[in-house]
Amino acid sequence: MKSDEGYIDVPGGRVWYIRVGEGGKTPLLVLHGGPGNTHDPLRSVLDVLADERPVIFYDQLGSGNSDRPDDPSLWRTERFVDELVRVREALDLKEVHLLGHSWGTMFAASYLINREHSGVRSVIFSSPCLSAERWKQDADRFLTQLPEDVQQTIARHEEQGTTSSEEYQVAMTDYYKRHVCRADPWPAILTESRAKGNKEIYMTMWGPSEFFPTGNLKTFDVTPELHKMDIPSLFVCGRYDEAAPESTAYYQSLVPDSEIHIFEHSAHISYLEETEEYVKTIRGFLSEVEGNECRNS
Repeated sequence: MKSDEGYIDVPGGRVWYIRVGEGGKTPLLVLHGGPGNTHDPLRSVLDVLADERPVIFYDQLGSGNSDRPDDPSLWRTERFVDELVRVREALDLKEVHLLGHSWGTMFAASYLINREHSGVRSVIFSSPCLSAERWKQDADRFLTQLPEDVQQTIARHEEQGTTSSEEYQVAMTDYYKRHVCRADPWPAILTESRAKGNKEIYMTMWGPSEFFPTGNLKTFDVTPELHKMDIPSLFVCGRYDEAAPESTAYYQSLVPDSEIHIFEHSAHISYLEETEEYVKTIRGFLSEVEGNECRNS
């Protein structure tokens, strides 16, 4: 399948991208999670959509194949929004669908609410975090379902500021196996991509674990502005997702004429846990959007 790749100048450095496929339908631009992760896990699944349309992946600044500047001031939502603007401009994506996963939904929402976004035909919020406070409330509820000794270990290290300890890292895995990825063992692509990620970005923006936000995203909340979204929108998450189905449904309720789909047998990484159903859902939504536009034109 045809592909091209290269680098794009963005605020703070260069980001690496790859564009796969040359089908005639509107391109899909994929925004990976993290912050500080890479495009690889999503590409391992969404490449198949390139039989109908170009699919573009890129590693956000600081991770994967992109430049890794040593400047903590770069790690803020607004700069990642600026980065998205530059990627669209550089690749001449006048019309595009957006798919963001996890952290990718945060800056996708910020972009769509606060910037000129003409030409964005639809957006997919995959396992969204659109209110850090709500995310933390869900996480606190999930933590109470862990074994008592694990809860005590987590609480002690968070109180003492020793979250970098091996004991805390081990305790985290119980939560992650329930609410991040329930596959056992975890898909190899997850382990491989983590090695290419950037933990400093994650620590600066989020914190020491998925359930303990301490970084500059801990007050993130776009829910008061979601009603401004005026493009077709799909919300998806797993039944056991740390992006809880109840919260995902709440976000969806705030966006006019939006849709929701829950994957019944997975957690936060539904696209790797229920790959066939995930691809079918995304492909179907994109086809529906484009079909409706044709009928209404």
